Amino acid sequence: MRLNYILRRAWLLGALGGALSQQQAAAQKVKSAPFSYLPEQGADRYDMRVPRKTLALTDGSGFVILAHQSAGGYAVERYDADLKKLWSTAIPVTPDETLEAFGRGSKQALVVLHHKDDAGQNLAVVGVNLQTGQRSPAKVVMNVAPRDRRPGVSISPDGSRLLAFRYLTYGQQVKSIAATLFDQELLKLEEKTYDFRELGDFFSPAVHVANDGTQYVTLVSDGMKKLTVRRYPAGPTGEVKVLGVPVGGVFGGRTVTVRDTKFTVLSDGSLYAAALCADYATGEYYSLKVVKYDFSGGDMKFSPEFRFTPAYLAEVSKASGLDVKRLEDVYLADMLLNADKQLVVIAEKHFEEGGSESPVHARELHLFGYNEFGAPTWHSLVAKDQVAPAVDAYTGIGFRAAVFGNTLQLLTLENLNKKSDLYLRRVNTQTGVVGAPERLKLNVADDQQLAYVKDFTTWLNEKTIVGVSRPSKKSAALQLEKIVAR
Repeated sequence: MRLNYILRRAWLLGALGGALSQQQAAAQKVKSAPFSYLPEQGADRYDMRVPRKTLALTDGSGFVILAHQSAGGYAVERYDADLKKLWSTAIPVTPDETLEAFGRGSKQALVVLHHKDDAGQNLAVVGVNLQTGQRSPAKVVMNVAPRDRRPGVSISPDGSRLLAFRYLTYGQQVKSIAATLFDQELLKLEEKTYDFRELGDFFSPAVHVANDGTQYVTLVSDGMKKLTVRRYPAGPTGEVKVLGVPVGGVFGGRTVTVRDTKFTVLSDGSLYAAALCADYATGEYYSLKVVKYDFSGGDMKFSPEFRFTPAYLAEVSKASGLDVKRLEDVYLADMLLNADKQLVVIAEKHFEEGGSESPVHARELHLFGYNEFGAPTWHSLVAKDQVAPAVDAYTGIGFRAAVFGNTLQLLTLENLNKKSDLYLRRVNTQTGVVGAPERLKLNVADDQQLAYVKDFTTWLNEKTIVGVSRPSKKSAALQLEKIVAR
């Protein structure tokens, strides 16, 4: 009855010349279930090692969640598509351990823990069977000395490969990386060493593993002016390929260097990189540069740079309502590829008011669209004004994004027209047109307490979203929620 009333009223308003769009008139169906969660404490609350703690299952049957439920550990839980909990498995964590990674393959979920004490450091993986919830014994996949750089791990997008690695250094400079590749059942497949001694100084080395076991090492070199990727094929043989491209340099007498980078293996199997470049002397943002590394063809597609001109600053000023003289505190946040291999790069303004305990703000989103040939085709700005206490600034505000067909969906927690809620915006990935924000009608609490945990937000399909929020100021309890947009 209520749904029919809403649809009939929306039709009448449209007929009378009202401004309701199809998105604004859409209805939502919400299901809820109690949810237990304990916010991270200490340094971990600022740590984005595991920013996504809800993972949808590929067969559409539901999802798995990694929840911090007590000071002594986590729990991996599986739900069906109607929020029915099928099983819950505890993952104990000692005071010397912290969460390192979370992933899932077709057979099991993988929880990676980092352990450090006076005797050394190690990475251990706990597998949890997706069908039964049975937990396997923790398996150590990497050991290092206590004073060595913290080891790392990469899980392939489909969860079929796990790569553990450690850094071998001379002073502060990384000279090589030793890596071990495992399948999703944690059987060792191979060991490799990546040697960088001939490179000299370089920064931000990171390792990514693809579904077939191919390993990519990404780094910034040549005085923060060059993006380089090394490709190591899976298996004992195969040529190591290196592709590098300068993105900084001296332009018009200004020395421009890389300020922020993001490398991502996307759905077409290629590695993409984005770099925000800035004037080295003044810190003023100069341009955005995007590169597609196509190792199958042995080349790169270097997109024309997008300059942050006075005209662009004027657009930012208009969107934000502020007098923006220069870009500051803007960071690369996401890269997504649509069905037609058109790329969207998203950057976000994110800053603290003062010290580490001060409130944190998340402001406008900067969206940049590229066609299938790598040419920039549009840019858009999404204005928002989010603020959160330091304790949940990296989990309670910001955004989540997903692409379906030629539509990018953006989800944010905002207070618009005195309504605190989750809002959904749809962006046309071919034109950059941003639809009006659609309220999901969860009535999320608007106070200084934990109200929304972004880490648990994901899409089960184009119209179904799950998330965790607190629906009322009167309640301290979080709810796991399913929203179906009609």
